[in-house]
Amino acid sequence: MSHQRYPSIDPKEPHSVSLKVLRLSRPSLVVQQTLPVPLSNPPDDATPISASLAYSANSGTNPEPFLLTPILNLPPSFGTAYVGETFSCTLCANYEIPPDPIETESATTPTLPSAGSIPSQHAKKKFIRDVRIEAEMKTPGATTPQKVVLQPTDPSATDKGSDDGKQGSGTDLEPGQSLQKIVNYDLHEEGNHVLVVTVSYYEATETSGRVRTFRKLYQFICKGSLIVRTKVGSLPPPSTSSGSEGVGRRWVMEAQLENCSEDLMQLQRVRLQLEPGFRYQDCNWEVSGGSKPVLHPGEVEQCCFVVEEETRDSVVEGRDGRIVFGVLDIGWRNEMGSKGFLSTGKLGTRVAAQ
Repeated sequence: MSHQRYPSIDPKEPHSVSLKVLRLSRPSLVVQQTLPVPLSNPPDDATPISASLAYSANSGTNPEPFLLTPILNLPPSFGTAYVGETFSCTLCANYEIPPDPIETESATTPTLPSAGSIPSQHAKKKFIRDVRIEAEMKTPGATTPQKVVLQPTDPSATDKGSDDGKQGSGTDLEPGQSLQKIVNYDLHEEGNHVLVVTVSYYEATETSGRVRTFRKLYQFICKGSLIVRTKVGSLPPPSTSSGSEGVGRRWVMEAQLENCSEDLMQLQRVRLQLEPGFRYQDCNWEVSGGSKPVLHPGEVEQCCFVVEEETRDSVVEGRDGRIVFGVLDIGWRNEMGSKGFLSTGKLGTRVAAQ
């Protein structure tokens, strides 16, 4: 995630507070490849070579040559952000004290202070007060940045967010202390996203004080996670012998879900949110009691729904002869349990003229 820093009011003097941004993501399990047993060994000795295991087999922590190990692997880089997931990162404002150049010089060249002079460390001592962190997100579909409500890491913190979207009062930092906030933002569209982080604080000495502010931009690309293709076909009305003369028109809607991400996902639910006057029958695994589908990258899952009017002519057609059913809600989890959610646009069909 690349970033760009705006210059401060006084670019010649470095800031006393630095900002670190780290994306929060779940780790993955380390995979071990067990080596085959040498042919020179007796047939009854089928134990794998201990050097091929992530943990030594003699230690008892990993005695079985299973493919997955108890070791967790942290992501080596920022990774990829996908539509439907929640983008999470931590913002950390650190009060770092740079080394005093006068003290460094005095360590190499000792000098005697003049009478009545004030030591430089007392004259240059700074107090950092009222530290605030604010965040905004720029999305491709919005003309103005959206304000992001930050979550304090400590529930008992005094600077909790209020209902009006403000982050509350600032925090005073002592040397070496940090202020941490967490960003949680649901990704809804593909394209270039920019996280704008602004840090402001009051820098005071024993004789003066001033408010200082700086801003950093963090840019990342959001890619699509699922490709949804739908097709609607009409069904004949039920026979009158079944006692359903009042049942309206019926349609069958097929949905094809393709995993276009680089991660494995397990579908949790695929449901229709219908407009008033409709009802539907689910023909998928949730009704049949089957296992939840697992989609590897590039794999496809077919879903089917039967949509019908609650009563005859209970739905009014649009001027263009189109009937809108509703939207399709899809939920999934990746291989480490992170949730994802996607909602399609309005789905429907065009009624042929009689």
